[in-house]
Amino acid sequence: MTLTPINTIPSYPTELRPLLFGARLYDSSCSPEARVIFVDKDGGYFLKCASKGALQREALMTRYFHGKGLAAEVLSYVSAENDWLLTAKIHGDDCTTAKYLEQPKRLCDIYAERLALLHAADYKDCPIQKEKHAHPLKNDTLLHGDYCLPNVILNNWEFSGFIDLDNSGVGDRHVDIFWGIWSLEFNLKTDKYRERFIDAYGRGRVDEDMLRIVGAREGSA
Repeated sequence: MTLTPINTIPSYPTELRPLLFGARLYDSSCSPEARVIFVDKDGGYFLKCASKGALQREALMTRYFHGKGLAAEVLSYVSAENDWLLTAKIHGDDCTTAKYLEQPKRLCDIYAERLALLHAADYKDCPIQKEKHAHPLKNDTLLHGDYCLPNVILNNWEFSGFIDLDNSGVGDRHVDIFWGIWSLEFNLKTDKYRERFIDAYGRGRVDEDMLRIVGAREGSA
């Protein structure tokens, strides 16, 4: 995560001013769709700003995942001229940090095993029950929705939580598996860990034909 010091931020809701007063602020944005500000105060906070309504689902699902011990606590969600989402900082670093990438086998195994644990979670109370998947994709698994190395936080190799949950919900496990493999290849710059990832996840639960279907679908989306 890259942090760039900033001195000012866009006009923000009055209820957030006490938190931001006197804090050191850093831009940690990685997408043009949203601005992410790290608030260096107390244990640390992340403040995300996007267009009105854009963060509603992320706020909802981050609260849901937090209730399962899988994500940061949502401290505030404000929808005014813009959307503002304030969360506590999860201790640790994302999986693209050098110390993790330098041990790719260990990283691959933890990354796959954590996904398998997520997919084993009960989803019956999930507020987003249906994803818009065409047949033959199923709706029988709790998904991250954007499963990639930057969205998994580890603290000295121990899982701390998931971030960027705006695409999470109930869907087909192969969506997360497909993007998990894609991220390994992209971030490690090799496809040599693909089979290791599948083995660590559980080869008996992976259908190669479904991965090809998901790949074709995601590539044309």
